[in-house]
Parts: sequence; C-alpha cells; structure tokens
Amino acid sequence: MGLHVHLVDGTYELFRYHYSPANKEPEIGATRGVVASCLTLLEQGATHVAVATDHIIESFRNDLWPGYKDGSGVDPQLRAQFPLVEDALRSFGFTVWPMVEQEADDGMAAGAAVAKEDDRVERVIICTPDKDLGQCVGGKVWQWDRRQDKWFDAVGVHGRLGVAPELIPDLLALVGDAADGFPGLPGWGAKSAAAVLDRWGHLEDIPEDPLTWDAGVRSAAKLNAVLREQFELALLFRRIATVETDAEVGAVDDWRWCGPAPGYEAVAEAMGAPRLAERAATLTAKLT
Repeated sequence: MGLHVHLVDGTYELFRYHYSPANKEPEIGATRGVVASCLTLLEQGATHVAVATDHIIESFRNDLWPGYKDGSGVDPQLRAQFPLVEDALRSFGFTVWPMVEQEADDGMAAGAAVAKEDDRVERVIICTPDKDLGQCVGGKVWQWDRRQDKWFDAVGVHGRLGVAPELIPDLLALVGDAADGFPGLPGWGAKSAAAVLDRWGHLEDIPEDPLTWDAGVRSAAKLNAVLREQFELALLFRRIATVETDAEVGAVDDWRWCGPAPGYEAVAEAMGAPRLAERAATLTAKLT
C-alpha cells in the first residue's frame, strides 16, 4: 500500500477545541486538544502528518480587500495559543507550517500539490471541513471532516457545493464568504451561483446575454446585470478565494513522524497533560 499523507488545519483545530463544551481551561485547553488530536491520527495509523497554522491571522489577502478577516474579534485567550500550539506540536515531533504572508489554507494546498506528485503517495488527506479547501480535491487528494467523519472526493465536493472543485473560487466570488470577510455580489445566492457555474464553468464563460441562460435560475437578467457591473470585483474575490500552492513545505519524507523531540515530557507536564507524553512514548516504541 502506498503512503497516506495527512495535512491538518491547525487553526481550525485550535478554534474547535477552544470552543468545545469540554474545554474547561480556555488558556491552554485548545493547545492540549490539538496535540491530542494529532496523536490520535498516529494511533489510527497515520505516518506522515503536517500541520498548517496561521502564525498571524493577517495575510497578503488583507492588502487586496480591506474587509478581509484580521483576527480583531478573536478571543484573546485563544489568540495567545497560536504560538503555543506550534511549539507544542513541534515538541511532539510533528511538522508545522506557520504561515505568515499566506494562510494555513495555502500551506495545506502547497502540501497537497507536493504530495500528489510523489509516486509513493496513494492518498493525500486534507483534514478540515473548510469548503475552501475543496478546490484542492481530485485524484489522490481527498478532504476529511474528522469531526463528522465525512470524506469528500471530487464527486463528493460537487454533491456538497453544487460545483466541481476547480470552480469553488468562482462560487465564492459570487456568494462571498462571511468567515473570510468578503461579501460576494448582491443577489447571487448559493443555488443560483452553483447552477450557473455548473452549467458554464468559470466566470469568464458565463454568457453575456441572459436570454441564452438555460441553467434554470430566476432573475437571470438581474443577476447578469450585477455580474457585468461588478465583474472586476468578482475577479478580485475569486483571487482572494483561490488558494496558493507555492509555500515552502519541503518534501513528503520531511513530514514522516519519527517520534517526539527531547523535552516533550516537560511540555506535556506544563500543559497539565502527562497522558499526552505517555501516548507519544507508546507510539515511539512502535517505531523501533
């Protein structure tokens, strides 16, 4: 069997554990949860694991759109754990990609681009429910929502969003993304945008005469007028929604888990989680 590469959305995991009802220690509980989650992957058989994080929330996209997410509303106790989780993961032997100019999504996209070109890799697994990352899915690359244990290949992405993976940036350009802070175009909803894009493809391929539209959408003339009036804005939003694949992430062999770093026991103790060190030690024993 070929290699299975797991690419983890560390920022999503940090948010998920911070806001979990089970988190009784908001100053450190999320970091502890992310490390535990990554150890679980190893216990389930993962061998190559890389975690992409937003080292800072801002990225080059903030220069493209003033309303783009900037982290201003993030809980201070959560934000303080951004560097903590990176250090903790490294101490437990995980590869970490702390993104500065780019975002965690770009790190995972770059990792997927590298891994799918490696002949030894059978499957690349992007571990996040984030719909944006669906644009990377296809061939060897799958998306896995671990919380709900839902898997998406290209057909699954289409079933989820109504468009093929490569059209997700076009879809987001029309409907916007509230989580990322850009609004899309007025009047365009998820159903109408998916129907039009699924029928014709990218934004540039949508016929300029709405009388020729046969995608079964209402108010075609109005939607088309908005698209023509704000076409450059739609292209900008598509640029924002398109993941980058040029981050420096190394090679697949760099992501193999080879055991924790010296001093990981003290890190686990500082997190109030000695059990994490015990789990890492058990996994290390199985490597020999």
